[in-house]
Amino acid sequence: MTSAGGSAFRHRDFALFWVSLVTEAFALQMAIVAIGWQVYSVRENPLDLGLVGLAEFLPLLLLALPAGHLADRVPRRNLLTVMVALNVFVLGGLLAVTIADTGRVWPFFALAFVQGIGSAIGAPAGRALTPSLVPQEILVSALAQRSIAFQLSAVVGPAVGGILFAIRAELVYVVAIGLSLVALGCVLALRSGRVPAAEGVVGIDEVLAGVRLIRRTNVLLGAISLDLFAVLLGGAVALLPVFAKDILEVGPTGLGFLRASPAVGSLLCAAAIARYPIRRHAGPKLFVVVAGFGVCMVAFGLSRAMWVSMLALAVGAALDTVSVVLRSTILPLVTPDELRGRVTAVEMVFISASNELGAFESGVAAALIGAVPAVVAGGVATVVVAGVWWKLFPALGRVDRLDELRPVAVEA
Repeated sequence: MTSAGGSAFRHRDFALFWVSLVTEAFALQMAIVAIGWQVYSVRENPLDLGLVGLAEFLPLLLLALPAGHLADRVPRRNLLTVMVALNVFVLGGLLAVTIADTGRVWPFFALAFVQGIGSAIGAPAGRALTPSLVPQEILVSALAQRSIAFQLSAVVGPAVGGILFAIRAELVYVVAIGLSLVALGCVLALRSGRVPAAEGVVGIDEVLAGVRLIRRTNVLLGAISLDLFAVLLGGAVALLPVFAKDILEVGPTGLGFLRASPAVGSLLCAAAIARYPIRRHAGPKLFVVVAGFGVCMVAFGLSRAMWVSMLALAVGAALDTVSVVLRSTILPLVTPDELRGRVTAVEMVFISASNELGAFESGVAAALIGAVPAVVAGGVATVVVAGVWWKLFPALGRVDRLDELRPVAVEA
């Protein structure tokens, strides 16, 4: 699989891009641990944790389609620069809020909204840029390496964030700012993404081209929507501060290890996929791993032992990583490059809805019925979704070899 194009790291821009992903993800993962503990400590209301996720999601909902159009019409490196620069600003704001210690939650909501703006602007460009950094024959391996970048940061970041927070809360944000500045330097050094991928007259039809492509491509719509509903219903990450403080009683350091557990599973799985890419039965495997993810969330919700909770989170995340890599490979392979930014923007709405909006859903459900019933019910619902989607999107279930996928025709 890798012989024709060699290792993805032999390509300069991919190596720089990978380092930027690691450092930026590390910074954000450390900050998330601190934010979760600080927000929940103010009023001990799980709904506040959900509102942080909602604040991050709203900008993407409003800006994703225009940002996707920009990702095709504006140099993608420039949009990435804006995103990382805004993240530095947000981390600086969090440091100031922590030093001031006002005992209020609204500053965290406001800064989450700004971070959401940055993600809306830069994330479609970053995801659309990746396939152009390596030859197509090693794309699956490169996408797995991109997943490793996130998961490697997520393994160490939460644990370090929890330890630094226990020492002094401000330390988390100081270190995170330094890492984000490294990421900014790597992005500025990229040679790729300095030229727009497409040209044309701006209009509503152009902005909505990605939506139309997904709507008429059964495989794309099935893969993206499956991830949306699975993580929206089955995700439990937003409620980890509740489990750490009130159920498992392991404190902020334990919270860091709980947040790191999914990353351990994802990292090991992504490393395995990078070495041994998925070659056959891609569609059926996608449905199986989504159902398995739901089962793991049920186990986590019922657990009262720290090691069982960590294991359930790790295995669930490993299964979710298989789903992410499969979806992230299908999208660029069936999408023409001139539409990749717009299609990726639509995908990002689905991803953000499953993560940030999922965090809001988890907070509301926990406030209404309790954290444990909310997580268990969500896991069961995820298993049901996998079965229903198998029937609704048969073309996705029939996907066998990923390297046989080709870009669909663009409508005239």
